[in-house]
Amino acid sequence: MTARSTRRTAATTRIAAVGAIAVAGTMLLTACGDQTKNNDSGSTKASTGATAGKTSPADLLPADIKSKGVIRVGSDIAYPPVEFKDKSGETVGIDPDLGDALGKVLGVEFKFENGTFDTLVTGLRAKRYDVAMSAMTDSKERQEGIDPETKKKVGEGVDFVDYFTAGVSIYTKKGDDQGIKTWADLCGKKIAVQRNTVSHDLAKDESKKCAGGKKIAIETYDTDLEAQTRIRSGGADAGSSDFPVAAYAVKTSGGGKDFQIVGDQVEAAPYGIAVAKGNDKLTQAIKAAMDEIIKSGEYDKIIAKWGVEAGAVTEAKVNGGS
Repeated sequence: MTARSTRRTAATTRIAAVGAIAVAGTMLLTACGDQTKNNDSGSTKASTGATAGKTSPADLLPADIKSKGVIRVGSDIAYPPVEFKDKSGETVGIDPDLGDALGKVLGVEFKFENGTFDTLVTGLRAKRYDVAMSAMTDSKERQEGIDPETKKKVGEGVDFVDYFTAGVSIYTKKGDDQGIKTWADLCGKKIAVQRNTVSHDLAKDESKKCAGGKKIAIETYDTDLEAQTRIRSGGADAGSSDFPVAAYAVKTSGGGKDFQIVGDQVEAAPYGIAVAKGNDKLTQAIKAAMDEIIKSGEYDKIIAKWGVEAGAVTEAKVNGGS
């Protein structure tokens, strides 16, 4: 699920080395001890009441959502630490924790329903879900329903409530980077990625630039975990995921002995909660609730719990992607 949607920001971004080490190392290790349990941040209730003359986020919800008391969330629940199943089968991670906090503000339950990442937007159109929350990158193409390769309009698009920022990282087997430091170094090599992610798009774009017929061999999988398995077995030279996901894999897979991140992050872009076009009340309610948990400090507690402070935002934005 890394930066999971097409990112078209041209500039390469670099998170300071000290910050990256902190996120990929100590903070993630600290989080491992309690990541599948509710801590104080999970039990703290944000205010849901409206003061006199002031509209609360819950007041903005559409009537049908209020009556059901549930927001159905489409999510590819195989993308640790953003969303995944723990050993007991419970859905845990950054997004579920944020969903719980948003639900308390809005007075509803955020119910996560598993689906393949590349079907989540169509699930919104078919009204199987009310929102999609799955490390999905907010991009103009997704907002406008444009296919990133053909540039043709394939749907009505979605609106996003942006809540986090992440770049994309390359990783290899530990101790065997094969000279890979940048995307250009992948020419003539094989990469395993999750299908229809920003990493997949980047690999395709970079392969077109490769000289001498040394294209990038791209293997795609339904989930990022499947791609990791391919790399671990030696079937691919490298993988790519959103930085939080790659850092988590580096620290946890094989007890930290399987993978290493190479080079710098690129294509920093916002994760957004996707809402079908025309559902403006739900979009504004979620934005208001996100702003409230940011202001209350609940957001920062959740982000710190998972060791991903480098991607935190100070306010929610609607359709802030480019």
